[in-house]
Formats: sequence, structure tokens, C-alpha cells
Amino acid sequence: MAASPVIELRDIVVARDGSRILDGIDLVVRPGEHWTVIGPNGCGKSTLLRIAAFREHPTSGSVRVLSAELGRVDIRRARGAIGWVSGGLSDVLRHDLSASDVVVTALHGALEPWWHEYSDEDRHRATAILDQLGVGSLVERRFGTLSTGERQRVLLARGLMADPAVVLLDEPAGGLDLGAREELVASLETMTTGLTPTVMVTHHVDEVPVGATHALVMSGGRSVASGSIDDVLRGEALSEAFGLAITVDRRADGRFSAYASRPPL
Repeated sequence: MAASPVIELRDIVVARDGSRILDGIDLVVRPGEHWTVIGPNGCGKSTLLRIAAFREHPTSGSVRVLSAELGRVDIRRARGAIGWVSGGLSDVLRHDLSASDVVVTALHGALEPWWHEYSDEDRHRATAILDQLGVGSLVERRFGTLSTGERQRVLLARGLMADPAVVLLDEPAGGLDLGAREELVASLETMTTGLTPTVMVTHHVDEVPVGATHALVMSGGRSVASGSIDDVLRGEALSEAFGLAITVDRRADGRFSAYASRPPL
């Protein structure tokens, strides 16, 4: 018997100004699964993830996350079990906070450290997570002095601080250069080898970490393909989603790459 879903989004519709941002999307994530949601800009990926994070309501459809149903629970409490990683947090966090403060305040979903008290054990845990992600040396550095890649890994540590039951990542490698992206993907692989389920939104298959198990390919607010990553992350689905003839390769190390096929000269 299949385990109960951690995330169960059914027939999700989001309509704005007469247009459908999402049009009948399903996403069902079970324990131990690591999902990638991929598609072109504007196809509704981030909106879908915000709904799964209890940060946005759909126009219609049912939303259940960790057995809590959106609209029937205190969303502030429900969010406490959801790890949320988004580059947008960089814009709302005070830049003279230390990396440690940015991470530890996630225990209460706070943006400022003075709103709550934190124990030495809390601080040690924040440092340990930063160290696990390769940025332990930044623990006392001011957030605003960090590079974009360093900030992204600090935000990733923040998403893990409260020992969440599921982790949602909205374009965690967005805006990174090649080196910073590869460092972040290596950090993500420490998550996708674990049991805590994850859902990551991205535009690029080369950002999909080894250990990802499932994929949802989207286009125009609809699902193009969904299921096992080996069955879904193929040229056919991506060609339909992006409107190009795309070839997808999987390297010996498990990473993916994609490129537009060109006719011979």
C-alpha cells in the first residue's frame, strides 16, 4: 500500500484578470520523493510552489500538505513544518544580520532575532547546518556582504533549520554563475540523498541534483508530463514545454543536460 502523500494538490486552478496562471494542475509527493518542477518562464511553477507552501490560495482545487488542508487550518502553524527556500527572502531580510541570525530565526518563522530567544543549542545547530552546506566559515559574516551564491546556501540552511517535514525550493540557483551554481547543486545533493521529501522549481535541467526521483514538466499553466524522472525528463516533454526541438542527455554521474537540436548545415 502506497504511503500517504506529503503534498497533495488536486486540480489546482489560479485565475487572474481573466487568464489562468494554473489550469488543472495535480502534484502528489510521497515520503522520500524528491521532485523537480521545470518549465519556461511564466508557466506557473513558482505559483504552484507557493500554494504548496501555504503562501498563496488557488482559485479552485484542493490543497493538503502534511495532512493539513488549506482553508481548514491555521496556516501560520502549518508553515512551521515546511522548509521554504526562496531567493526573494534576500530582499526582506536585514542585510546587517549575521548568517547565523538568518538561519536561526527560521525556528519561529521570524525575520529578526530579537523577536525570540535562542539557546546555545540552537546556535550550534545553525552553525552545523551551515558547515554541512560548505559555508560554516560565514557564520558571523553579515548577510549583505555575502556573494549571491553564499547567500543562497545560507538561505538553504535557513530552510533546514527547523527540521522540516518537507522542503520547497523556488529557483535556488537563480542568478548564480557557473561556479556558484555547481557549489549549490552539490549542497542540494545532500538533501536529495535524505528521506525528507523536496520539491524544487527550476528552468534548467543541469540544476537538477543527483538523487531527484520525480519531475513535473509544465507549460502554459498545464502539466505536460509528470512521474518518474527517468520517464519524464526527456526531450519529448521538454520540446513540447519550451517549443523547441530539445535533446536531453544524462551523464554517467547522474546529472542532466539539455540543448536545442539543430538541423545539419
